[in-house]
Amino acid sequence: MGSHNPNIKLIVDGKRLDGRAFDQLRNISINVGVLENAVGSAQVIWGDNKVVAGVYGPRDVFPKYQQKPDKAFIRTIYSMATFASIEEHSRSGPNKRSQEISFVLSEAFENVLMVEKFPGKMIDLHITVLQAAAGTRLAAFLAGMAALIDGGFPLNEIAAGVSAGKADGALVLDLDKAEDNFGQSDLPIVYNSSGEIILLQMDGKMTRDELTESIELTSAKSKDIMDLIRKAVERKYAGEVKTELNFR
Repeated sequence: MGSHNPNIKLIVDGKRLDGRAFDQLRNISINVGVLENAVGSAQVIWGDNKVVAGVYGPRDVFPKYQQKPDKAFIRTIYSMATFASIEEHSRSGPNKRSQEISFVLSEAFENVLMVEKFPGKMIDLHITVLQAAAGTRLAAFLAGMAALIDGGFPLNEIAAGVSAGKADGALVLDLDKAEDNFGQSDLPIVYNSSGEIILLQMDGKMTRDELTESIELTSAKSKDIMDLIRKAVERKYAGEVKTELNFR
């Protein structure tokens, strides 16, 4: 998230710059089974974000010290293509930001995958951002979740998330690029289908009341996205490839 700039107006005549209402999400589309050589795969287009995920395994753990005798080790590798964004974090190779996102995504996926079914094994989840436009970690989680389901991995629950934040002092959902760069806060949250939070990060500041309202709003919207994942998989096996959820 960039620095708040009071000279840049993000709310004009009660609307956000892209015309959305405060609680309106960007358009989301999902396509599963997009990679021939992956066990499971998915492509997610969320606003102007484009993300592809492929899952591989389970396989023997290497290096051995990462092996967990009672459950699987999930290795999530989140990366941005060098052409995904003009910003610094799109440089080639791993960097601090991509490593941090990889770590938090791995922890979140471990909360929904039945890791005890694969003791001593490793599951590799590769997630690549092809185009970045704010909210890439949530788009990445969505792609990874859909890829795991597409691959037939046993899950405790399905999960999805949405971001909340402040733009010109107003609480908004699903921040776009300008709001992410120049808003006052960004709060990505992922929920499982029981309503439990399995990923929460915050950049900027919110009051206690704003945080409470953000949790209520994002929790409701995350259920819509969980339905989208289910429909994507159902339509694949019905012979259809692509499913879309249009929030406009």
